[in-house]
Amino acid sequence: MLFIEQSKKLSFKKCISDGDLNRFGAFKHVDWIGKPFGSKVFSHKGGFIYLLAPTPELWTLVLSHRTQILYIADISFVVMYLEIVPGCVVLESGTGSGSLTTSLARAVAPSGHVYTFDFHEQRAASAREDFEKTGLNNLITVGVRDIQGEGFPEEFSGKADSVFLDLPQPWLAISSVAKMLKQDGIICSFSPCIEQVQHSCETLRSCFTDIRTFEVLLRAFEVREKKLESWENVDGCSVGSASRKRRQPSAEGCNGVESSVAPSVVVRPASEARGHTGYLTFARLQCLT
Repeated sequence: MLFIEQSKKLSFKKCISDGDLNRFGAFKHVDWIGKPFGSKVFSHKGGFIYLLAPTPELWTLVLSHRTQILYIADISFVVMYLEIVPGCVVLESGTGSGSLTTSLARAVAPSGHVYTFDFHEQRAASAREDFEKTGLNNLITVGVRDIQGEGFPEEFSGKADSVFLDLPQPWLAISSVAKMLKQDGIICSFSPCIEQVQHSCETLRSCFTDIRTFEVLLRAFEVREKKLESWENVDGCSVGSASRKRRQPSAEGCNGVESSVAPSVVVRPASEARGHTGYLTFARLQCLT
């Protein structure tokens, strides 16, 4: 469980305690409390589970999808290219399901802060509850605001190190972003359609430089142990390596007999591959001369 001290220092607890978050299922508290994370716990029905701390990566995989979310590959890219480090002030719109927000909070900890906005009041309230459950509320402030129509609050003018936009019309907020950023600050805009990217880039040219757009495509592989079968003759010469169901004669008159070999590690592309999620456009605020 992520735990925040009063000093806003982000740290991980080593053992489960009363009040910690359980995302799925129903289990007896006595079976969990006091056990270290990573423990293997058997259920009363014969199965077992591993107790894992809800890191930002795991939270991204299990959180409630109130909107389309950013996944780990895009999130990692965003954090690096926005140059987010501890102590940074980051503005975000919109909050959505809070997938990216959680990782931004860890990146700016212990002394930075993430101010995230969503125009949908109930969605913002749900995200705020999630951040409280995961112990990140000291690093994240959730606001309700139409950033496309109103821009970011003036109180952040010149104070943001970076800004992230996930909006249907991000170009409407770019002029406000330019006011919020510090000198040499960076913006990232996430858009699912290339037409949105084109319009955003046209607007960015007015006061931003180093404009770049990326599409992050992740290809996962499955690594598993599998028992393969081979054919050998009575003299020990090997004939083939694929699994076959019936006895076959080997080459050069050898008498082929079916035999099994030790399990082998098989690597292959995952059966379900997540393709395009969106385009990430980055730009740096032009320095005043």
